[in-house]
Amino acid sequence: MSGYVLAIDQGTTSTRAIVFDGKMKVAGVGQKEFTQHYPKPGWVEHDPEEIWSSVLVTVRKAIEAAGITAKDISALGITNQRETVVVWDRETGKPIHNAIVWQDRRTASYCEKLKRQNLEKLFTRRTGLLLDPYFSGTKLAWLLTNVKGARSLAAKGKLCFGTIDTFLIWRLTGGKSFVTDATNASRTLMYNIGANEWDEELLDILRVPAAMLPEVKDCADDFGVTDSSHFGAEIPILGVAGDQQAATIGQACFERGMMKSTYGTGCFALLNTGADMVRSKSRLLTTIAYRLNGETTYALEGSIFIAGAAVQWLRDGLKAIQRASDSGELAAKADPLQEVYLVPAFTGLGAPHWDPDARGAIFGLTRNTGPEEIVRAALEAVCYQSRDLLDAMHRDWRNGSGQDTVLRVDGGMVASDWTMQRLADLLDAPVDRPTILETTALGAAWLAGSRAGVWPDRAGFAKAWARDKRFEPGMDDKTRNAKLKGWKSAVSRTLSTRQG
Repeated sequence: MSGYVLAIDQGTTSTRAIVFDGKMKVAGVGQKEFTQHYPKPGWVEHDPEEIWSSVLVTVRKAIEAAGITAKDISALGITNQRETVVVWDRETGKPIHNAIVWQDRRTASYCEKLKRQNLEKLFTRRTGLLLDPYFSGTKLAWLLTNVKGARSLAAKGKLCFGTIDTFLIWRLTGGKSFVTDATNASRTLMYNIGANEWDEELLDILRVPAAMLPEVKDCADDFGVTDSSHFGAEIPILGVAGDQQAATIGQACFERGMMKSTYGTGCFALLNTGADMVRSKSRLLTTIAYRLNGETTYALEGSIFIAGAAVQWLRDGLKAIQRASDSGELAAKADPLQEVYLVPAFTGLGAPHWDPDARGAIFGLTRNTGPEEIVRAALEAVCYQSRDLLDAMHRDWRNGSGQDTVLRVDGGMVASDWTMQRLADLLDAPVDRPTILETTALGAAWLAGSRAGVWPDRAGFAKAWARDKRFEPGMDDKTRNAKLKGWKSAVSRTLSTRQG
């Protein structure tokens, strides 16, 4: 077999397909954005058919760009936006509704209802998650309740539920494989992460028939083969992981205490806690980092809903910048005497606040405030939120080695030296940027390539990880503490009445 491995990275705003060669280097890329649908305030949807079409287009582009054919590809890995829900007809394969995206907040009142019934502790104990609209379970319950005939069809076993990975695998295999992996299952509010199985009691509470749910596999496993009609030859699907777990793998965070943070549309930090299923006291999530050879590795996760999306807002909403890449340069020109804070609660606040009703706000504006200060505030907001997550993780779990945390970073925002330096300054911790920034796709590719036997094992892959640049903290304690105090004040004034 060749060393070529294909990765499908199905994200929130675009789909990417990347062909890696036998040396784990990028050989070909295809990318396509797709439509974001906002039917009501706080609602976010995708058209599953458009996502499927984007996968076909980008994979074909990537294979062509690599100068190979599908016959040269030894394995396929899939990574995906997590928590996004698709329900489709088991016979026709057609979705019954648009996909409900992880950012969607329509089930906030249902989550509150479940909390009033004192059910959050049960859900958290079984799944490691909180009762928040972010997760898949309440989205699925909404579809079954609100799509005409859905509950009846589901009861008869005629509907399939899946996160995006499951839907894509179903389509890629011509309906032969109805499967997911442990990381995606762990984000549904329906999966018992200790027992590693769907939880019947939680399914009963959410009124979800078990027959709708896919089989759960290890992250590196046999997920079926693609139908040859799609790309010209069958390709074994041998690796699957949700995007943040795939990035953790791609960053080679295989040891307890290692931590990565991905700065894409949102920001997601994962701390590897090994075999320990750490119960957070700081409203972080306990989740499955990966499951390999039947052994589960857990993580603490902090989720920030708005990171790169704030830069998109600066570009598309405020027209403050022409290109996202301009943000660091403009922020560097901001007046250091003006302390402007942007709390980007455009879709509520994630960890550690979990306030779906909070909304964005800017504090500290004066007559002298201009685009430079607002852009700086948007970039700093990502850094402040990362500090909140790091503090919460340290409260919940300390690295037994006593070593200070070194944060490995990836995602679109990390290309900005200014932002990464400010991140190191506000974290008061080193930040490592890898040479390969495609860590999410690389993680999915490694799962598949190692399973196929054409890529290194875990130790060999970790050894191959290489740092592009380390950012060391350079801000003095007085300045840092003053800025952090201002941030906490801004957040406290942004929380909803219910939270505050």
